Amino acid sequence: MFAIVTIAGQQFKVEEGQEIFVHQLAANEGDSVRFDDVLLIDTGSSVSVGSPNIGGASVTATVLGHQKGDKVIIFKKKRRKGYRKKNGHRQSFTKIKVDAIAV
Repeated sequence: MFAIVTIAGQQFKVEEGQEIFVHQLAANEGDSVRFDDVLLIDTGSSVSVGSPNIGGASVTATVLGHQKGDKVIIFKKKRRKGYRKKNGHRQSFTKIKVDAIAV
């Protein structure tokens, strides 16, 4: 059984017991979070597709922790002009474990 769910503006294909990284959520470590924006559920024998969401369906997950991703370097340059700009960014992520998919 799997579901396609919208979490923090991105769509993820999730299964029960799966651990995924999502953009940082406003929840503490160990908290239980619930996502109601379920777009599709496949139970193996039938497929339910929402328009746009499936009413009454939800995905519950547990927050395992918060982490930062790898550093991304942004470097801009215009040749022969002396213009150089260097910037960096580290995205904050939340690691969650999917507990249940409710129809």
